[in-house]
Amino acid sequence: MLPDWFYDALFVTALLFLLGAYVSWRATRLDRLHVRVETARAALDAALVRRSAVALELAASRLLDPATSLVLATAAHEARTADAEAREFAESDLSRALRAVVDQPDFTANVSARPDGPAVLDELAAASAKVVYARSFYNDAVASARTARRKLLVRVLPLAGRAAWPDFFEIDDAPPGP
Repeated sequence: MLPDWFYDALFVTALLFLLGAYVSWRATRLDRLHVRVETARAALDAALVRRSAVALELAASRLLDPATSLVLATAAHEARTADAEAREFAESDLSRALRAVVDQPDFTANVSARPDGPAVLDELAAASAKVVYARSFYNDAVASARTARRKLLVRVLPLAGRAAWPDFFEIDDAPPGP
């Protein structure tokens, strides 16, 4: 027969093991959420760059009048070269410029009548849709990471390490088109 203190020690050891396993699982989950945020941000950046490239292609395609081309090219350039703080505003400006271009009277009919017009319109629609989806996925990942970081255990034990607090990416990303 084993002494009573042995069972107490065994219970405490098992409890500490389970607590350690839970903390390890929580830290791993938080790390995976941060990786998910970084991956979603990279996909969002790629979608935004692709949309601005398509906007620049449309501006340079001679399918638009010179003034409209200049406005669209300027908005696309600003969106591509904006720093982190001004990026949301520049991308929103590009969205508004694209909608202003596409909402012009008879725009779709005039562009579709040209030989390379339908391809440019399809590419613009696809790039704009990808921005909407990528931003949605990114903001969902940010929401999950922020929820996990608000948990008491994560705050008491600094399980997030030095990872930056993830921020939402809010832009006017309503797609252009009828």
